Amino acid sequence: MQDAITTILNRYDLTGKYLDKIAIEELNNYFITASNRIKATEIINCQAAKIVKEAATRLYEEQPELLRPGGNSYTTRRYAACLRDIEYYLRYASYALIAANNNILKERVLDGLRDVYNSLSVPIAPTVRSIQLLQEVIEEEIKSRNIDAIKWIAEPFQYMIKNLSEQDL
Repeated sequence: MQDAITTILNRYDLTGKYLDKIAIEELNNYFITASNRIKATEIINCQAAKIVKEAATRLYEEQPELLRPGGNSYTTRRYAACLRDIEYYLRYASYALIAANNNILKERVLDGLRDVYNSLSVPIAPTVRSIQLLQEVIEEEIKSRNIDAIKWIAEPFQYMIKNLSEQDL
């Protein structure tokens, strides 16, 4: 997994160039936002179970058919798997948030997801909605604590949503 710093340095190293004004500005922006990224990640770490539970509750209130016979969360085993997956998206989003780099999401979450979900007949729409709900719940928590990190919170979630929505699962 690369963070923003490594990504910038590697880009310049590969071309054999010194860091220019653009690179210095990118690095500076990363350091300026680092404190709020850390605060947001701390909230996610401390509140992960609550965030996952709230996102799942909202999802099932909106789409109760998922819990009914024939729904993808019907049975305790499937329901637990859904909660596990929601937690998985949250955890990797927190990694991308702190690194200011969404590449880990492609490497660890999005690659291979098509095959897994197709083999299990998991519909993508509720998955995308659960990721949107995670973002909403976290943004509410961040706002309640007056932390200026909403823009950065959205980035990893929107990246996953965009990429999952583009896939023909």
